[in-house]
Amino acid sequence: MTTETEEIRLEPCEPGRLTPADLKTLFLFEKLTDEQLAWIADHGCTMRVPGGGLVLREGDPATQFFVLLTGTIALSRRVGQDDVQTSRTEQRGVYMGATNAYLRDDGVPRNYMGSMRALSDSEFFVLSERDFSRIMREWFPMATHLLEGLALGMRSSQAAIGERQRLQALGALSAGLMHELNNPAAAASRATGALRERVAGMRMKLGKLAKGKVPPDRLIALLNLQEEVIERAAKAPVRTAMEIADLEDELGDWMEQHGVTGGWDVAPIFAQGGIDTDCLTEIESRLESPELLDQAIHWIGYALETEQLMSDIEDATGRVSSLVNAAKQYSHVDRSAHQWIDVHTGLDSTLVMLGHKIGDGIRVVKEYDRSLPQIPVHPAELNQVWTNLIDNAVQAMSGAGTLTIRTYEEDERVVVSVGDTGPGVPDEIKKRVFEPFFTTKPVGEGTGLGLDISYRIVVNGHGGDISLQSTPGDTRFLVRLPMSEPASA
Repeated sequence: MTTETEEIRLEPCEPGRLTPADLKTLFLFEKLTDEQLAWIADHGCTMRVPGGGLVLREGDPATQFFVLLTGTIALSRRVGQDDVQTSRTEQRGVYMGATNAYLRDDGVPRNYMGSMRALSDSEFFVLSERDFSRIMREWFPMATHLLEGLALGMRSSQAAIGERQRLQALGALSAGLMHELNNPAAAASRATGALRERVAGMRMKLGKLAKGKVPPDRLIALLNLQEEVIERAAKAPVRTAMEIADLEDELGDWMEQHGVTGGWDVAPIFAQGGIDTDCLTEIESRLESPELLDQAIHWIGYALETEQLMSDIEDATGRVSSLVNAAKQYSHVDRSAHQWIDVHTGLDSTLVMLGHKIGDGIRVVKEYDRSLPQIPVHPAELNQVWTNLIDNAVQAMSGAGTLTIRTYEEDERVVVSVGDTGPGVPDEIKKRVFEPFFTTKPVGEGTGLGLDISYRIVVNGHGGDISLQSTPGDTRFLVRLPMSEPASA
């Protein structure tokens, strides 16, 4: 991690170390004339940096242009309190630093866009920002104008599109979360209103029982009987909708035969609680007073319905809690940007957040290998990858099909496969799906940045790999993530 107080210790630059012939071996300078190479050799110098040394820091004034000669380096960007590694290379000739020195002075400070650290003893060829700017403007004026227009245009368009995309993503996720929260909240509200009515009914029924001058021992027996029925309902086996409907008919017939008023209204409550006619017969025998049967059935019915309503409220509030927890997992509120996680947690929270988009027409299949170890990642960034891949899969299936999320281990990497049964990606565009601004969606429905962002997060940010396999009816995006931190990071 880089800090604002870490000192950059660079060995003094040594002029004249690289000859024009040496410079010509670098791909950046291979097409220059002998005169140009001589000028660069005179104005540049070589610099050595020991392994682990900070070469340049993000946000500092961009004063030097670096070309790697030997060694291994890593580039990173600051995200919150952590550094996200965006590139790691030992390729001779790669360049970084004051790469935008040729841009017109528009009043915007020219600062380093990232930090660079030498992972091993490294050597660089260095030009000052002023000399690099002079080379570009005097030797390549047309190229400079083209690059300048491209850089400024890309900066403006990406800023506008990126902001709009973030707002759309936030709006879509917020709308989806509100939609998901509304259902259990409305269910809890309805159950609470019904519960209030049932409790009032129980008070009235108890008053009627008392007015009937029920002997104390019979009233106590009735209370005990009520508790036994509730306990039996809690332990009743789960029945299908057809079985419950058949049980309602049986209970309704029994109550009608035994003179229970409104028996067909009470029967569904007993059926829902798993109470059968044998239990009603037992209730009748335990009462030892036929005239109490009608009121006792209704009173026990109120108690059963009260329990069911409380269970509904518990389920609804539990669903709200689960959604809030999923939202926290998805956004990783109050958590560090980099941590070791179980990859399934992010997948599950993303599926919850996108539940409104997935809809009822798409079947979700999870083939998780729960034995996979935790891996070091930036969870919030990785959730953005899952969001993009799942959202694309859902759109490809047009609301009907199977979404398969599979995890497994391969070559000491965790692999996450996001598959769909859509029409597939044609061979001629498979190689282009990760390009910025490339999209197969109609105008206005996609920016073409989702897969590009996903690629950069997985490959540059996590040292992993993302690939596409597609045939009609079987499209899979495979994300491979390392199980450990880079050895020399």
